[in-house]
Amino acid sequence: MRATKKLPQAEHAKVFSALGDKTRLQLLSRIGTEGPRSISELATRTAVSRQAVTKHLEVLEGAGLVHSQWHGRKRLWVLDNRQFEIARKFLDHMSYNWTGRLNRLSK
Repeated sequence: MRATKKLPQAEHAKVFSALGDKTRLQLLSRIGTEGPRSISELATRTAVSRQAVTKHLEVLEGAGLVHSQWHGRKRLWVLDNRQFEIARKFLDHMSYNWTGRLNRLSK
């Protein structure tokens, strides 16, 4: 995989910063495996308050990893796969560059 353009690293900083928190990773994992969830549902089985869950979800939303949608009177949080795909491409790009550098060093 050869990258033809430089990837926008500033956009990725938000994503990787958001992923750098254990609680946010747990919330993402639950939404990813259990499907859309309300804040009340996400607050169960966690050691943080509903208010803390809300703040974590806002960080994840700011990074483009989740978004909310209303179902009746319930606000559900949904995984947004687009940003994960962009992050994966960034990591692939970095891996490609480092593999090439390591191969040149080993020669």
